[in-house]
Amino acid sequence: MHSARILLIDDHALVLEGMRQLLESEFTVVGTGESGQALLEMAPRLAPDVVLLDISMPGLNGFEAAQRLKQLLPSVKIIFVTMMTEPVYISEAFRRGANGYVLKQCAAAELVNAIRKVLSNRRYVSPQVAPEVREIVEHQWMRPEGFTNRLTDRQVEVLRLLASGYAAKEIARSLNVSLKTVEFHKSNITKKLGLKTASDLTKYAIAQGLTSIHDFRGEAPATSIPVVSEERSK
Repeated sequence: MHSARILLIDDHALVLEGMRQLLESEFTVVGTGESGQALLEMAPRLAPDVVLLDISMPGLNGFEAAQRLKQLLPSVKIIFVTMMTEPVYISEAFRRGANGYVLKQCAAAELVNAIRKVLSNRRYVSPQVAPEVREIVEHQWMRPEGFTNRLTDRQVEVLRLLASGYAAKEIARSLNVSLKTVEFHKSNITKKLGLKTASDLTKYAIAQGLTSIHDFRGEAPATSIPVVSEERSK
């Protein structure tokens, strides 16, 4: 029986070794690498069936690497193995070519099953991901646009001010718009990003470099998805 060829990419050597030990009895681990650039150099030569890839890596991040990899090897299966739980990251992963999304905290219990599923042309998303996010990812026809980071210029302005601690009334005065307009933009921002709380919006804004809050104590994502500004909207 053919043993699927697996390539592992993560910038932490201990994570790579752990995944290798977990998988080598079931599959053929053809190589390991510690960066997105290493993936693009190794994959054409090693011809993996499945690539396990982190999002947050120095230099070329996982999203960019996955998109470029699909151009080189269109049939390769990609599973992101990451700490990122925010809906916008999960949605972005599948837009960039992912077939599976596994949270690192669940990897030991899920990786073998995830690989088998993507090899059978099914998507895999960790059960720990919020049900509404799983539904959108697994059944895209229900909401084709999913979550997105494409914010208008005005939405970027509102998000930056919200994350900096300004109240909606203050934002309305600063932008010379009505309070209702600010609330409208805030609602659309949360819907687009799939983020529900002020804390989540702040983490996202910090990750994108949209605010320079110095007393933030949460753990912001270690990578960023470029915010794509659409036409300014009032």
